[in-house]
Amino acid sequence: MDSSTEKPPRARVEDAIDTDTDAPRTRDYLDGFLAAKPAADAVGGDGSALQAAVIEALREIYDPEIPVNIYDLGLIYGVEVDDNADATITMTLTTPHCPVAETMPGEVEMRVTSVPGIRDAEVVLVWEPAWGPHKMSDEARLELGML
Repeated sequence: MDSSTEKPPRARVEDAIDTDTDAPRTRDYLDGFLAAKPAADAVGGDGSALQAAVIEALREIYDPEIPVNIYDLGLIYGVEVDDNADATITMTLTTPHCPVAETMPGEVEMRVTSVPGIRDAEVVLVWEPAWGPHKMSDEARLELGML
């Protein structure tokens, strides 16, 4: 840019023309931001209180063969709670031939449905990826003497 070319003037709030009102424009853009109320907490979603309550409920269900709850045992692959307060639990079992294969998903569904605020629950039983001891929490490994 050569020195003979002038810089264009900077835009200023005071120079703006507001055709909807005769009131003068002011630097009030921050006032509206600061006055805004925080959005109400979403019912569901990652990190919601309802999701945490469902996880706590799952921690109350114990595997009958292993003295560790199914969440810390790593049998729960996913806990989703949507904005309609519907929970979807993705889980597996230690093996397809597990003695509780027929009853555990129903127990999980019943327990999650009993969480205050949950409207409905669905349990999705999956076999891939297969469960293994590496899926256990450190607390579960400590309980079982694996640490």
